[in-house]
Amino acid sequence: MIKDKEKYNKQLVESIVEGMQDVKAHDIVVMDMREIPNAITDYFVVCHGDSNTQVEAIARSIEEETFESLRDKPWHREGIENSQWVLIDYVNVVAHVFYKEAREFYDIEGLWADAKSKKIDYQI
Repeated sequence: MIKDKEKYNKQLVESIVEGMQDVKAHDIVVMDMREIPNAITDYFVVCHGDSNTQVEAIARSIEEETFESLRDKPWHREGIENSQWVLIDYVNVVAHVFYKEAREFYDIEGLWADAKSKKIDYQI
């Protein structure tokens, strides 16, 4: 059992962001969903890639990084087959990896605009 859920969630968010950055994901945003009534998770981590190949590579990098750093595997994943919108669900943290046009169309940041959001700058 995880003793400090919030500390672990933050480590998971950091690991997901690192996986995204490893494959040069664009416009990474962490959305804090904890104060949103009826939110299904604590955090969304959102990014996009320029091609289906990059979207798939970002998704795989997230899974590799979270397993390597935390020994955690996703509870569920969807969308890897067409790589337009890949959702990787770790229960308390959900990663969304979009193809650029799909991100603009679904506008998840606009849909959940009440959430506190933080854009992530790349670390060198």
